[in-house]
Amino acid sequence: QVQLVESGGGLVLAGGSLRLSCAASGRTFSSSYAMAWFRQAPGKEREFVAGISWSGGSTWYADSVKGRFSISRDNTKNTVYLQMNSLKPEDTAIYYCAADYSGQRCPLGYGYWGQGTQDTVSS
Repeated sequence: QVQLVESGGGLVLAGGSLRLSCAASGRTFSSSYAMAWFRQAPGKEREFVAGISWSGGSTWYADSVKGRFSISRDNTKNTVYLQMNSLKPEDTAIYYCAADYSGQRCPLGYGYWGQGTQDTVSS
């Protein structure tokens, strides 16, 4: 099995920054997995935020966060990070970490999920 545990969420003022971490573990976890961050706001569908290839050599972002968010990973620690800068109230959501081989932007492409961490951006 694979376990993903997010941390780093919280309350921040608009314009501020947060850094999320997602630690992966489990006998079947592979550092060959692509990793991604998704988010879900109240009453909305889960949406793609950012993704990173297994090597970290390729990254991709939703247009809404491009230039403000940065995804990275440390395979020696089985951890992926999401640095979020210039936060806006519309970034308020539960943020989820996901892992699988697919590297897609669709949630259905990921078989492993964390429990989520709440990020609230106050105006």
